[in-house]
Amino acid sequence: MGEIGEVFPGSWAVRAGVVSAWELRKDFERVLPDVYVRKGIRLDARGRAQAVAHWVKGTGILVGFSAAAMHGTQWLDDKPAEIALSTRARPPRHVLVYRDAIPADEVCGVGGFRCTTPARTAFDLARRLDFGEAVEVVDALCNATRLTTADIERLAERHPRARGATSLRRVLPYIDGGAESIQETRTRLLLRQAGLPAPETQIRIHGPDGMTLARLDMGWRKWRVAVEYDGAHHWTDRDQRAWDIDRSAVLESLGWTLIRVSAALLTHRPRTITTRALDALRRHGADL
Repeated sequence: MGEIGEVFPGSWAVRAGVVSAWELRKDFERVLPDVYVRKGIRLDARGRAQAVAHWVKGTGILVGFSAAAMHGTQWLDDKPAEIALSTRARPPRHVLVYRDAIPADEVCGVGGFRCTTPARTAFDLARRLDFGEAVEVVDALCNATRLTTADIERLAERHPRARGATSLRRVLPYIDGGAESIQETRTRLLLRQAGLPAPETQIRIHGPDGMTLARLDMGWRKWRVAVEYDGAHHWTDRDQRAWDIDRSAVLESLGWTLIRVSAALLTHRPRTITTRALDALRRHGADL
């Protein structure tokens, strides 16, 4: 008989239980050496992070994507599990192992597992990922934890000679924790790289009574120009579509111009988005 970690869907909580070898073979499958889950369970990024922590029997520190997942970052399910160890170890498939000395005050506990703090996690990811991916993941981490670029900059000051510092400095000006999806981040990054001013995110529009009439993905309050990424349901759901039409009419009555972005536009015609945004800003008085 042996003790295993059993991962349950929903909360992804890990519970210890004692099962027989027969039950282990019949009802569970191995995801890492000495780590098992019930058959049929698909581990998300958080579950894989917990699995790799069990693999090293608590001796490591979850870092990078795994630490981000433990902090609640979304859209990481296609990323590898990552852990830092003080000794050499041959990693299993789809696990990245780093030998890194992480200061104690840059480590925290989440759900009984040790992982890097949000600031240290962002610091690591921004230094080693490609620019676009770094902005996407750190945006999502900041959204999940309310981490700010100032928090990351303060930590970076402690490690001025860290590898990848140049990449970090390039990424930080583009980080905005207001992004609520990867597509919103990509849309905002497209606007920034086209030379447009940095848009404000999650803009609340209030009526005369002070009630919120709308919350816009991003835009420029000064010129009353907004840009919104619409997922598939905005185009296929009749009720959502009707609501969007009414909402657009309200915004137009308040002097706003709303630029709608779809997956097709963002993927195949990005210049159309930037041209429309630039034209709208100029019409509203921006000197660009």
